[in-house]
Amino acid sequence: MAEKKKAKFLTYKGKPLARCGKTIYYGNMSDPYVIMLQICSTKKVGEMDVASRVTVQLLNTDPDVRPRDKIVKKSEKQGLYQAMDIASIWLERALSQQS
Repeated sequence: MAEKKKAKFLTYKGKPLARCGKTIYYGNMSDPYVIMLQICSTKKVGEMDVASRVTVQLLNTDPDVRPRDKIVKKSEKQGLYQAMDIASIWLERALSQQS
């Protein structure tokens, strides 16, 4: 019989990363909070496009929360590294306060 293959996600600091176009989601969707990173602009480095401006948002995943209240924190960072750095800090703090 054919076995079902479980989708494997890339991870950063033990949390999954999922990408759709220029949007990256960081964290488990079953957790109370998740991070959404939106690549606003890119620049060419050699032959590769590299994110130069990234918007970081800490989102509440509760379906009962109004859409305008879903965004808990928001910031804009220069480069994906800085964005992922603040994203991991925000997510860890938000999830630790829930425990």
